[in-house]
Amino acid sequence: MFDASTTMIERIRAILPQIAANAVQAEGDRMVPKENIELLKATGLHRAFQPRAYGGLELPVPEFENCIALIATACGSTAWAFSLLAEHNHQIALYSRELQDEIWGEDPDTVASSSIAPYGKSVEVEGGVRFSGEFGWSSGCDHAQWAILGFLRDAPEGGKVYSFAILPRADYEIRDTWFTQGMRGTGSKTLVVKDAFVPNHRIESVPALMSLTSAGGHLYPDSKIFHVPFIYVFASCFSSVSLGIAERMIALYTERTQGRVRAYTGAKVGQSIPACMRLAESAHQVAAGRAFLEKTWEDMRDHAERRVFPDAQKMAHWRTNQAYAVKMFVAAVDRLFEASGGSAWFDDAEAQRLFRNSHMTAAHAYTDYDICAQILGRALMGLEPDPSLF
Repeated sequence: MFDASTTMIERIRAILPQIAANAVQAEGDRMVPKENIELLKATGLHRAFQPRAYGGLELPVPEFENCIALIATACGSTAWAFSLLAEHNHQIALYSRELQDEIWGEDPDTVASSSIAPYGKSVEVEGGVRFSGEFGWSSGCDHAQWAILGFLRDAPEGGKVYSFAILPRADYEIRDTWFTQGMRGTGSKTLVVKDAFVPNHRIESVPALMSLTSAGGHLYPDSKIFHVPFIYVFASCFSSVSLGIAERMIALYTERTQGRVRAYTGAKVGQSIPACMRLAESAHQVAAGRAFLEKTWEDMRDHAERRVFPDAQKMAHWRTNQAYAVKMFVAAVDRLFEASGGSAWFDDAEAQRLFRNSHMTAAHAYTDYDICAQILGRALMGLEPDPSLF
């Protein structure tokens, strides 16, 4: 059990050395080491967005994201996978009480992974659907007991509605497909479902979840975290991980460059003007990106606590701000990595892992800035949202 006398950020800081020491193992195993999950669960961070009714903490978004950024300074893969396992609780809290009892009733430490692209195939049957499909990119799935999976469900009025089904571990297999250059340690494998029955109480449509009209949308009227659409909480971790990686790159570049000597001339690189200028610009860029994210997190917190539903333009900013911040963080990392010398390219060099993982944070569909720029631009122009843009 976690030490309630300490703050969450203090608990995370205390275990950082152990998580950092396991970063190479995470890459080799291509999944988060079990020890890291146990260390993080011991802090209680996985219960950040779990309702207090089940012993959850209901932490505000800024506090949680600062913890994720800190974890990412030690291991980006661990921060990515664990943050998603924790953030899914926010979504689960919007489902039926029956489902929440199934998931947390006997073991409140239970967590779920996800694969939210609508790849599932369903057939309507009495009381629910028969469900099948292959679902990639399920980060942290080896450590989860449930999975949140996307599909297009037949709507009563005709057509299809984007929906999520939540399935227990017994209803799917994990296929090891995770062979990547970046974020190797997230274990984002493929989940395979073969004709599983999913009852209606384990299914919600995205429109209902986003508008808080789902079965659990108003179960917790006194809560200060469940009054914002879940997707913005779910997606906020991507930029937090990118932030932590960039902050670690600044620290690592500083440490290495201060003692670095050019092989052919003996010149001290840390005293050169270009090295100082690169460091200064990246430090400014990362600090600006952090401030931008913190303002966004606080805005989300304010809306949740005042129970004010965001308007369309506000949601467009929340949707796209994090992608712009990631763009800044990647640029800051690149500036330092390209001046880190040939030794930074060795497989055992931390700098090349930070470089690879940084770029992976910008490769997610939610951090694609080409998409985000279109979304925000249309919102600012007063145009209707383009349904082809996610």
